[in-house]
Amino acid sequence: MSLSELGCGSADHLTRRTLLQLAGASGIAWLTPVAEQLARAAEEAPRGAPAKSVIVLWMSGGPSQHDTFDPMPGKMIGGPVKSISTASSAAKIASGFEQLADQMQHVSLIRSITSKEGDHERATYNVKTGYRPTPTIVHPSIGAVVCHELPVGETKIPRHVSILPNQWPGRGGHLGQKFDAFRSYDPKYQLPDVAPRVGAERLADRFNGLDVIERSFAQGRIPQLEAKKTLHRATMDGAKAMMDSEQRKAFEVSLESLEWQKAFGDNAFGRGCLAAARLIQVGVRCVEVTLDGWDSHVNNFETQKARIETVDPAFATLLRYLQDKKDAAGRSLLDSTMILWAGEFGRTPQINPAAGRDHWPHGFTVALAGGGIRGGLVHGATDPEGGKEVADPISIADVHATMLTALGIDRDKEFVTSAGRPVKINEEGAAMRKLLLAG
Repeated sequence: MSLSELGCGSADHLTRRTLLQLAGASGIAWLTPVAEQLARAAEEAPRGAPAKSVIVLWMSGGPSQHDTFDPMPGKMIGGPVKSISTASSAAKIASGFEQLADQMQHVSLIRSITSKEGDHERATYNVKTGYRPTPTIVHPSIGAVVCHELPVGETKIPRHVSILPNQWPGRGGHLGQKFDAFRSYDPKYQLPDVAPRVGAERLADRFNGLDVIERSFAQGRIPQLEAKKTLHRATMDGAKAMMDSEQRKAFEVSLESLEWQKAFGDNAFGRGCLAAARLIQVGVRCVEVTLDGWDSHVNNFETQKARIETVDPAFATLLRYLQDKKDAAGRSLLDSTMILWAGEFGRTPQINPAAGRDHWPHGFTVALAGGGIRGGLVHGATDPEGGKEVADPISIADVHATMLTALGIDRDKEFVTSAGRPVKINEEGAAMRKLLLAG
């Protein structure tokens, strides 16, 4: 029986899961322990130094794959969108991405993402956590996992940040509220409520008074309140550390050169991407920057084009900026920072009567770049006639498994929730070997 007959895709995607399928199908289930070890070794091929941080470019509303990174010029489903060549011989992308086209040697596209979630909230949860929603548990987002698993370092500001968030920013889930993303908005403006409004002496008096209240509050030993007390104290300590830290200037994009500011784009998303890169430099582990407005049920082509005009310079300049800057070890920040470009789902190949595209989780694109990721590749393909079948399908859990492997995080590690339930970081995913840099 072949790999394709088992639904396992190509040999490049041979993983623990598919090898066990092969063992069972061929009547050698007694070899399962050996198969497990062989598949794990294949799945975790040697690679370079792990990535240390993540930037998520979140395209809220669901970008159209055929208007962005999977154009279909000349096809009924492609509409008026043309394709352009890029620095990667493997990838043609939609016109409008002329700046990003010159940087595509750093970016890999997965064009065969499939999921079972077509609702905005549920699909957002799925893509950000790697799990489908369930009423019994709230899973942590990739940013929360990264902050939990990677070293803290000397960072005095929040290590998980969401810039321009919508109603569903990254959450700590069962890891706790302290891993929720710190929310900030257009970096054109100063962060609210972090600069003292009074002099140093008066501020010290206020903190001393707060300490008195805290100690009094702590004397009560009500078990149900202990966790809230701990969280409250940690929140207050973190807020004070941030107020005292020079690192919060990383949010102030006006301190960057005018050349870089202009290159990112004079808009909130462009400034958000610049702030994200500056935050990574001071040790923030995950920054999520949101561009809303991709939900194009009406006038799809105008809507998508307008968003692309914002994304193209910001994404391309982010790649150039990270290449230009070095971390403490002398590596370019792009080598140590992974970028995920994604929305909650794609959009229908067919154009609806309102000249729009509707929700489509059956085959869409995400892009990965930077730390631990081999650039310039294209994986999978959608049906040029608009069907639901895709070549070499990849699940959201597979994307998370690939990211976790590139970050050096053990995706099989189990957390134990406050209810005593064991939960793996990544339950069903299989890392995509060909996207990971060889050591």
